[in-house]
Amino acid sequence: MAKLATIGVYGFDGDSFLERLRQADVRLLLDVRQRRGVRGPDYAWANSLRLQAALAEAGIEYRHHRELAPTTELRHLQYAEDARQGVGKRSRRELAAEYTRRYTAEILDPVDLDPIVAALPSGGIATLFCVERDPEACHRSLVARRLAEQHHITVEHLRPL
Repeated sequence: MAKLATIGVYGFDGDSFLERLRQADVRLLLDVRQRRGVRGPDYAWANSLRLQAALAEAGIEYRHHRELAPTTELRHLQYAEDARQGVGKRSRRELAAEYTRRYTAEILDPVDLDPIVAALPSGGIATLFCVERDPEACHRSLVARRLAEQHHITVEHLRPL
């Protein structure tokens, strides 16, 4: 049975992120962010070009899957719900129901996941990568769930230790 992980940026520094990938035997990182940058000096390592260079040095392949990224409109829908609940983006624990419904209908349902499954490494695992620390607060959990349900892939969520 194929395996897949998910991982976010928050809670890691560049070194601990790469170490967590090594521990999980990640060979392929699938970036599912729309904008491949993170604000703030603590997370500059996760900006696309720096991240790709660090991954290449670590022997981990990088692929960007923008087709799985939420649109700006969907992100703003989630931000509005975060504001309504008084929750910061970095402390969100779950996705809004309307965001989940629309992301699934507008992004996930139309995407053919077969090419992603076919490209999973035969040795080691791939990981879906986004920003949020907790997968339940990120669209990557929706992608992972779909892959598990439709392609019988085992999913592990990597978190900071």
